[in-house]
Amino acid sequence: MRKISKDNPVPIYYQIKEILLEMIENEELKYGDTIPTEREICEFQGVSRMTVNKAILELVNQGILYREQGKGTFVAKPKEMKELKYLKSFTEEMKEKGLDVEVKILSFQVKQATKQVKIMLNMAEEDNKVIEIKRLRISNNEPVAIETAYIPHNLCPDMTKEMIEGKSLYNIFRDKYKYYPDKAKQTIEPIMLNEYERTLLNQPSTSLALLFKRSTYTKDGIHLEYTNAIYRSDKYKYEVILE
Repeated sequence: MRKISKDNPVPIYYQIKEILLEMIENEELKYGDTIPTEREICEFQGVSRMTVNKAILELVNQGILYREQGKGTFVAKPKEMKELKYLKSFTEEMKEKGLDVEVKILSFQVKQATKQVKIMLNMAEEDNKVIEIKRLRISNNEPVAIETAYIPHNLCPDMTKEMIEGKSLYNIFRDKYKYYPDKAKQTIEPIMLNEYERTLLNQPSTSLALLFKRSTYTKDGIHLEYTNAIYRSDKYKYEVILE
């Protein structure tokens, strides 16, 4: 571990954070390793425990480190990179990476569409029903995302919970209904998880997540689906390809 510089205008806590990051990037500290204790860092750097704690807490909040009560602070597993270039379902993405995938259906219902959902799905005035599907996405036995999908009922009037159990919606669109997802518009924004979401995703209080809002279309312009998906920010980072 290199020493901080007290003549450096960069705040001391930030210098300590950068030093720990360098140690991880140089593989002096690897995934699963315990980092030096706060006391050890304090003594080595000649700074207060509060300063060291602030540096470590920032790395914990960024998902680079994690804490276990009574055991210490450890280097977290690097986040999975998701490329935002091709239109794929979650199931397709995870299987391509060789990861085990499980989807738990939290609810399935045909309901009256709200004005907002009708706008997002570009529904005709006379069409008022949507299929709402809430699912918990699980990868390698860990919950990673909560997804709520809205589908115009008139496009898939005979869709049932049993029909989609354990399957990709995109595959069902293609194989059963002959709708072929071709493009999507997507926005991403950071959010704070509420108590219910934290429980489902097994996250501590004040956890941040990423909210994805996606509208999916066929080549003919049929609006197939509108989805809100909440992804754990400690598990994934996203790469956007610009061409």
